[in-house]
Amino acid sequence: MEIERASIQLAEAVKAASDYTGQGKVAAYIPELAKVDSRMLGAAVCLPDGTILSAGDADVPFTLQSISKICSLIVALCQNGQKHVFERVGKEPTGDPFNSIIKLETIKPHKPLNPMINAGAIAVAGMIQGNGVEQRLDAVLSLLRKMTGNPALSINEAVYCSEKRTAARNRALAWFLKDSGVLATDVEETLDLYFRHCAIEVTAKEVARLGMVLAADGVIPETGERVIPQEVARICKTFMVTCGMYNASGEFAIDVGIPAKSGVAGGIMAAVPQRMGIGVFGPALDEKGNSVAGVKLLELLAKEWNLAIF
Repeated sequence: MEIERASIQLAEAVKAASDYTGQGKVAAYIPELAKVDSRMLGAAVCLPDGTILSAGDADVPFTLQSISKICSLIVALCQNGQKHVFERVGKEPTGDPFNSIIKLETIKPHKPLNPMINAGAIAVAGMIQGNGVEQRLDAVLSLLRKMTGNPALSINEAVYCSEKRTAARNRALAWFLKDSGVLATDVEETLDLYFRHCAIEVTAKEVARLGMVLAADGVIPETGERVIPQEVARICKTFMVTCGMYNASGEFAIDVGIPAKSGVAGGIMAAVPQRMGIGVFGPALDEKGNSVAGVKLLELLAKEWNLAIF
């Protein structure tokens, strides 16, 4: 990839996609996220040699939210193994919203369909080992700090507290999981861990680095250090394709065609196998919880750079 030309194309794509920010709304059900300027849009690309290209609001901090579900899944798989994890969480996509409770009650056994919906991610958080919330959170933060190269990565306390105060639906999901035997750990402690890892603060540049490590099958390209087992990286990228964009994952696979995971703060992490990681930030969301302009931006880049893996 010719760097100068790619930088120009990235800036042009951000400018073109910015027109779509007015079509979405910020995630106001978490009060702290309602304060964010919905017109922002930024993107960054991390190449295999560590080169970062960026445009727009790529240095604006935002919280990972559901992008963190990938990282907690990595930790849970590494600590417990596939058999333990997938006995408690399924591998199937869902056509329901990310915070839906209906399938938990109607399917048997009563386990979440996949780790990318809220019920699944809460169940995964319950499998992360450690003595108390701080130690369990440190397992997730340590991985993220290695992947991003930022040892100071931390939680946005205001977003964490805001989410914790308003999480009635997530509490209902957690208590149902507890009642069904899926969640073996303390409900409030597990929810606290979940809220905290969702509130980890990043930039689009750091999200691009996360995506590049996954694109490189779990290896930090510049150093060659393996931070994720190859098989775990493969599982995560597969979930990103089938479930990463909530109940718009099929549409995204057709229109864009790359593994990606979104979050309701407006972030999207994409991993183009062996080629690049992409981080996007655009807080104006569609009705399914995905960044409107962010999805359009990835669609434009996928066509410009022929990124689709299918």
